Amino acid sequence: MFLAVRELTHARGRFGLMGVVIALIAVLMVMLSGLSGGLVNDGVSGLKNLPVTAFAFDEGTKTDNAFSRSVVDGEQLAAWRDQPDVEAATPIGVAIVNAVTDDGTQIDLTVFGVEEDSFLAPTPSDGSGLGAPAGIVVSETLRSEGVELGTVVTLDQTETELEVVGFTQGQATFGHVDVAYAPLATWRLITLGDAPAGAAPTEADLAGVDADHASAIALQAVPGSALASGDTDAVAAADAAAGTTTMTLVESFNASPGYQAETLTLAMIQWFLYAIGALARSLRVTRGGA
Repeated sequence: MFLAVRELTHARGRFGLMGVVIALIAVLMVMLSGLSGGLVNDGVSGLKNLPVTAFAFDEGTKTDNAFSRSVVDGEQLAAWRDQPDVEAATPIGVAIVNAVTDDGTQIDLTVFGVEEDSFLAPTPSDGSGLGAPAGIVVSETLRSEGVELGTVVTLDQTETELEVVGFTQGQATFGHVDVAYAPLATWRLITLGDAPAGAAPTEADLAGVDADHASAIALQAVPGSALASGDTDAVAAADAAAGTTTMTLVESFNASPGYQAETLTLAMIQWFLYAIGALARSLRVTRGGA
């Protein structure tokens, strides 16, 4: 004890420096934890807010960025709707687009194409829900870009015009891009390249769409069923019948652009900081006991 006190007295600078290093590491850990939470929320808050048990993607789709790679059809949707463990199944389309508002502000949007009467349809905090072919419900965070109710958004390349009719309850982002919910038929019109140029889509435009494709199938499981409990055998049997690959809601986060790489990188940094902090602590104890 005497030797430790003497060492502390004669080496105040060294021990003070070690203390500062440990304190800085602790502060950095707190900041990284906050950054990690913010990145997760900015990357997949649009998915986290969905009342979904799992997503079914086309069989063989690479898991990274699966929402952009996968294409499912009506037969696969019907196969999932026939599964006894499924309470509801509905298609969802996902496409990231560039756009400009009517005041010239450039924005990026992740268009979620959903059926207006499905469980995926957003409940707006302001404005109205989906209904009109050109109406979209956008993330609350887009208000910071000057977007308001009635703002007309023009998509690049196609020059198709969409009107903001509502805002989501809180942030809704996907791949760090604000989400815009649109009718599924409108999403199909856009992805097929048949959307009207320089005008808003109409009911007549949607009536001419002969397609049943989507990016994935959103599933709600029957409470207490094998699908709800994550029974891999039951999921595998349903996937085999539908020709799909199913991920739980949490697993589907890795299908968002860059999500897995970002979270893995931050996790590695955090663990390295834990190791450095422990090493600095052990060196301080060793020096103090010398």
